[in-house]
Amino acid sequence: MSDCKVFVGLDYHQSAVQVCVLDRKGVMLANKACANDWRAIVAFVLRQGHVAEVAIESCSGAADLADELAVHAGWSVHLAHPGYVSRMKQSPDKSDYTDARMLADLVRVGYLPRVWLAPQETRELRRLVRYRQQLVNERRNIKLRIRALLREQRCRCPRYAAWTAPWLEWVERTEKLSVQGHWIITRHLARVQQLGADIFEVEQRLARATEHDPMVVLLRSLPGIGLVTAWMLRAEIGRFDRFRTSKQLARFCGLSPRNASSGERQADAGLIKAGNPSLRAMVIEAAHRLMRWEPRWHGLGQQLRARGKPGSVVAAAVGNRWLRWLYHQMQPTQDAA
Repeated sequence: MSDCKVFVGLDYHQSAVQVCVLDRKGVMLANKACANDWRAIVAFVLRQGHVAEVAIESCSGAADLADELAVHAGWSVHLAHPGYVSRMKQSPDKSDYTDARMLADLVRVGYLPRVWLAPQETRELRRLVRYRQQLVNERRNIKLRIRALLREQRCRCPRYAAWTAPWLEWVERTEKLSVQGHWIITRHLARVQQLGADIFEVEQRLARATEHDPMVVLLRSLPGIGLVTAWMLRAEIGRFDRFRTSKQLARFCGLSPRNASSGERQADAGLIKAGNPSLRAMVIEAAHRLMRWEPRWHGLGQQLRARGKPGSVVAAAVGNRWLRWLYHQMQPTQDAA
């Protein structure tokens, strides 16, 4: 094993990992595919020298491998933002060989666009939260199909609000539906009921997993934050102090306006296309609640409406301000979390 310090770039795939090793001057010492196993990667790299830093592009499965290399091998592993890395490429061609080389070079010169490597417990919580969101989205889509089928067959219940118990009873018994339409809706309703039970089971599991989490406890004590909102914030943000400013947090959540200025023209172009869409939607829903019940945010919403801002812009602006306020409220709890 050589005594020189080396920089490693890993281009991750499910079946194999392309491993590139560079020395301090950028000379490539090795570049080959290894088995997708931390032991095989460590054995190959240590034949080239002592590891200084490692870069791996963030993708499905990469975080688990990065965690294994950090825990078992003691390496300094950084996740790279795939979008920014792609923009830095000087060639339109793509191969695992060149991708691994570029990652190693970026971490060597200190230009690697890093993203946060969440700890194992946070990644597990994310899986639960995102699974719950998938079930909720599926249930919503089935409900939309039911309403669409009722409109298609011109069935309308004038007496009951949709999705109440009497309304569901009316849907099952109405004679306005065709034979096939009734059969389809019956199956849809059974699936909605099953999804409701699945969502309840996931929420029970989430409640047990976060029962003693200090961040969730504090979030629940703040106005406008329920259990689902607290779970989402805890899972997706992880730690509030990993952001240097509250503005960075708002940008991570996709609640910052995108700058579209050129020359003397100064303009915004809607919200930036960044972050988890479910997280952004949750923050905007929280902003609507806060504007209804909390005087501070209600007043801000009224000011923006008085200036002629549309409702969607008002909700996004209030969500942005609320996130920046929340950033400062959460700072004292980071050591405990």
